[in-house]
Amino acid sequence: MKARTQGKVKHLIDTIDFTKEELLSLFETIRMLKEFDMQGAVPKILKGATLAMIFEEPSTRTRVSFETAMTDLGGHALYLKPGEIHFGSHEAIKDTARILSSMCHGIMFRTKEHEGILKLCEYATIPVFNAMTYYNHPTQGICDFFTMSEHLPEGKSLDDIHVVFVGDSREDTGIMSKETGHMCAALGLRYTVCSPEKYSMSKEEQKKIRDKMKLTGGTLTVTDQVEEAVADADFIVPDVWTYYGYEEEEADRMANFMPRYQLNMDMLNRAPEHCKALHCLPANREVEITSEVLDHPTRSIVFQEAENRLHTQRGLLAWYLYPRMREADQTLVRYNEGKLRSFLDTRLK
Repeated sequence: MKARTQGKVKHLIDTIDFTKEELLSLFETIRMLKEFDMQGAVPKILKGATLAMIFEEPSTRTRVSFETAMTDLGGHALYLKPGEIHFGSHEAIKDTARILSSMCHGIMFRTKEHEGILKLCEYATIPVFNAMTYYNHPTQGICDFFTMSEHLPEGKSLDDIHVVFVGDSREDTGIMSKETGHMCAALGLRYTVCSPEKYSMSKEEQKKIRDKMKLTGGTLTVTDQVEEAVADADFIVPDVWTYYGYEEEEADRMANFMPRYQLNMDMLNRAPEHCKALHCLPANREVEITSEVLDHPTRSIVFQEAENRLHTQRGLLAWYLYPRMREADQTLVRYNEGKLRSFLDTRLK
């Protein structure tokens, strides 16, 4: 069995808060666990641990990857959704945070409002994992850049790459544009955001990214000129153009984005031959990305990226939960087992 240790709790809220050294250490943890998985020998370092997974939004990759990763590491995951728990409705978030902290070892939370994550972290005494809000998506960002580190252009290191986001970077909807920017800022990379002016990144978000880049050496360019943006791109990251709750904008969005900002072979061929396409999925084929690009055997790393969500979650769980665990004294465990068996045997006679 495992016993929880005391100490200051760390949460995964925003990747811009990481240092470069922390991210590289996390990448190495993910890389090791991926290698162990290929060997069929993932160590059960979270035996006895429980992860509460709260989903206010639907998910495929996030749910499957976290639940599978927790099992692979010897732990257990609980799928919780509104209507089945009292979270945020009949019970205050701070009360749920305290209860789950007393019963579990970690909390994974997917929600719309970023304030919800911040509030949960304020009261939780165990690690909280931000599994996406309508502001950012840290687990996806970490996965994306780990995937890029596996597919670096020949002769380039991770420090040298130019990452280009093409699509919606507006404050209330451009989730992956911000997340990609936060990762580039933390790692000190060159980052270009390319969007129609109407759907471009806010000045406030640009300032947040540039302020971090002053410390790390990264650069941010915001433009609406696709051809210039991708001309020397090493990786191109798109995202969806339409969202639930924004149906009235769909016609305008399609008019602004199509066809110039669609990641198709014409755009990809404007970039260097080594440039790779990513996508966080789910994708709207033939909208923000074409099937020709998505399924390309050498230019697309989308499905390697999707698989890496599992390896990334293993790394995150190990990185955040393992330091708070310690092995119980096996002599004490055996003694307690004998004592309990003796008591129950006596009661059952």
